[in-house]
Amino acid sequence: MQKPLLEHLMELRRRLIYALLALGVGVAACYPLAPTIFQFLTTPLWQAMGEEAGRRLIYTGLTEAFLTYLKVAFFSGFILTFPAILWQGWLFVGPGLYDHEKKAIWPFMLISPLLFLMGASLAYYVVCPWAWQFFLSFEMPPSPTGLSLQLEARISEYLSIILKLILAFGLCFQLPLLLLGLSKVGVITLESLKRNRKYAFLVIVVVAAIITPPDIISPLSLIIPLYTLYEISIGLVRISLNRKGSHRVRHQVDSGESRSV
Repeated sequence: MQKPLLEHLMELRRRLIYALLALGVGVAACYPLAPTIFQFLTTPLWQAMGEEAGRRLIYTGLTEAFLTYLKVAFFSGFILTFPAILWQGWLFVGPGLYDHEKKAIWPFMLISPLLFLMGASLAYYVVCPWAWQFFLSFEMPPSPTGLSLQLEARISEYLSIILKLILAFGLCFQLPLLLLGLSKVGVITLESLKRNRKYAFLVIVVVAAIITPPDIISPLSLIIPLYTLYEISIGLVRISLNRKGSHRVRHQVDSGESRSV
């Protein structure tokens, strides 16, 4: 029996409230740790500076440091409570799905955080150190004939850049799940994925050029794994189609045997 629209809206409201409460608790728990988390986020820059004593980040607005720590707390709290938020979404959507649809969605829910973590780790441990080395290469030491040039970045600017990189790489690594899901609903086919490889590569290059810093290595560090994931997606779609075909053949055989009996 289907629920009336009002009951669906009330259930959606309830799940949103629970999700927001979980997020609020996560942000409140992470705010006291915001300075420590921010120090962790600045580690790639500090290491790129050679762990040199006396190097610093600055803030030029009265509320800039507070708002930066608040953003750190929100970002950390969201990651911490994401499983709870995802669970509330599942409690709203799950009852309306068939059993085979639930079985199809569960692997996506389990694999998606792992892929995001892989992309975020690539951004933090590989891309950021290379990018910071590139930007620091424009520094000039003091000389008798001129002024020195030294980086003193604002904390809000630094946080914005590194969070964008982490989020962008984490989301880009969802590509296999996106393509596999689109193939399951019939939006794309295995043949179209194989036929449009060169266009997919071009799109990946453009995306990498937009979201990565303007050096040589950073775009390559996204292009190579992302195109590899595209090829993996083709393999996953092929496996999914083979399994679907074997299930269809098995069902036809079972149906034929039941008719003969």
